[in-house]
Amino acid sequence: MIVVYLLASYLLGNLLTAWWVGKFYKTDLREHRSGNLGARNAGVVIGKSAFLLTLLGDAMKGVLVILAGRYLGYPEWIVAMGGLFVICGHLFPFWLKGNGGKGVATFIGIGLTFNLMFALTFSIVFLLSLFFLRSATLSMMLAYIAYIVSIFYLYEIESSWPIIVSILLIMYRHRFDIKQSFVEQKWKRS
Repeated sequence: MIVVYLLASYLLGNLLTAWWVGKFYKTDLREHRSGNLGARNAGVVIGKSAFLLTLLGDAMKGVLVILAGRYLGYPEWIVAMGGLFVICGHLFPFWLKGNGGKGVATFIGIGLTFNLMFALTFSIVFLLSLFFLRSATLSMMLAYIAYIVSIFYLYEIESSWPIIVSILLIMYRHRFDIKQSFVEQKWKRS
């Protein structure tokens, strides 16, 4: 049953909301701006409604996987594995040859559902960083680091290590955005 749960989580991750939203608006988001099938690109290319629909749709994937794992009575580390698999499905959908979204919205759904204390830390660090840095990308990266630090601080590594792997994958997918944000920050200060 666990294998079915993990496979279903990966397949659910493959349902990229931005792709469906783009279809509705007759727009292939892969051909515009960043080419990414995520909420930010959907918002920039199509508008606020596309951003919100994509954000909610992708976040719900994370919520559903965590709630399903708990409903089935799996240990927390298996539930966290479900979170990792849904992230992998979102980042690396088989039907798009591994070119999916960047996982932020899906992780938000996972984070809010998996552990509220970690999610609160994530949110506070993101908002404070955004206030000072004025960069959503750098603020998000600092919030991810805070989430990982929370896991270590509360000795939740055994049950939460798949969440850490998810964060590292998301950060890797954002590596070029992070580099660009650092350059922009340096430019602002000079």
